[in-house]
Amino acid sequence: MTAHISAQPGDIADSVLLPGDPLRAKWIAENFLTDAKCYTEVRNMFGYTGTYKGRSVSVQGTGMGQPSASIYTHELLDVYGVKTVVRVGSAGAIHDDIELRDVVAGIGASTNSSMNRIRFNGVVDFAPVADFALLRNAVDAAEARGINLHVGQLYSSDTFYTDAPEVEAKLADYGILAIEMEAAAIYTLAAKFKARALALCTISDHILKGTELPAADRQESFSEMVEIALDAVVA
Repeated sequence: MTAHISAQPGDIADSVLLPGDPLRAKWIAENFLTDAKCYTEVRNMFGYTGTYKGRSVSVQGTGMGQPSASIYTHELLDVYGVKTVVRVGSAGAIHDDIELRDVVAGIGASTNSSMNRIRFNGVVDFAPVADFALLRNAVDAAEARGINLHVGQLYSSDTFYTDAPEVEAKLADYGILAIEMEAAAIYTLAAKFKARALALCTISDHILKGTELPAADRQESFSEMVEIALDAVVA
């Protein structure tokens, strides 16, 4: 057991999906995993283990933002020996070719967070990237399901409400596809613990266009993202 996860050894699978919302972890477990059992409820951050296509898979809520996601990712990789983590969340698009409900896979994650600067003694801008084989699995899974998957750079922001929209416009000019809040930290920790990591995000709003996905339409779009993630980890 850790300070934030009450699982016993063996309760958590080698592969874990990481939604920020703990209720989304519950929804994934109930709708996509067979015989799912809850292994932690500490701080109402739910975690479950079940099976998918005959393979053991877990899903663990992480909370919002890189500090919270780092706590759960670190404990999963360091204490519980998890080898594969896939973030499944939402993101705001900043690219003209991306539409609402599309799914984005982050080949890398730029960030405005100082976490990696601190980690590397203030002298290195570490470039967090996804695991290539896991990313390839996700691309293949999306193609097999006929899902429109965009692959490119994400931007992991420490701020949800920004006072500098011109920065987001510049990020778009440099090819960033979407903004989210966790991928850079998860990728960095996976590198530290020699694990595989990938971030998949459903586009829930388009920041530059000012459009957003109606709440009633979100579940179906999130389903596609979860299916890609599960197919990728069991491939």
